[in-house]
Amino acid sequence: MQLKPIGIIHSPYKNRKKCPPQGREEICWIEVFEEYKEGLKDINGFSHLILLYWLHCSNHYSLTVKTPWDSEPHGVLATRSPNRPNPLGFSVVELIEREGNQLKVKGLDALEGTPLIDIKPYLPEIDAKANVRVGWVKKTDFSKVYGKSKKESKHIH
Repeated sequence: MQLKPIGIIHSPYKNRKKCPPQGREEICWIEVFEEYKEGLKDINGFSHLILLYWLHCSNHYSLTVKTPWDSEPHGVLATRSPNRPNPLGFSVVELIEREGNQLKVKGLDALEGTPLIDIKPYLPEIDAKANVRVGWVKKTDFSKVYGKSKKESKHIH
């Protein structure tokens, strides 16, 4: 298997301690390499994008981890820990604007210099699912992590 970056992420987050989980309101820039610029044709019509990126600062991984959401250990594959067997990052971001080969986005939790692997348009008819179970996360107090309760969150029911 071979992965080749198609761009690089520019963000205000210089280290993992300053990077908020699941992103916030800060603006980030996605620089798509010139050779892939034509692939951005028609992207302006989408309000949200799915970004896949390589968590290049990920260290070793453990098969069980504790998360900021719970004090109990969980299997790494049942979490969003950046320390994974294959350190892939995934974010749904809001597309603010496009300038040539650069995308201005909001809601990204990647560090400065993170290699971009792929971009896909977010399609709520396909990507948003009904009757979702959220496993151990259902007992999470999101106000501690995000400053809002579970009921206020659009994503966890």
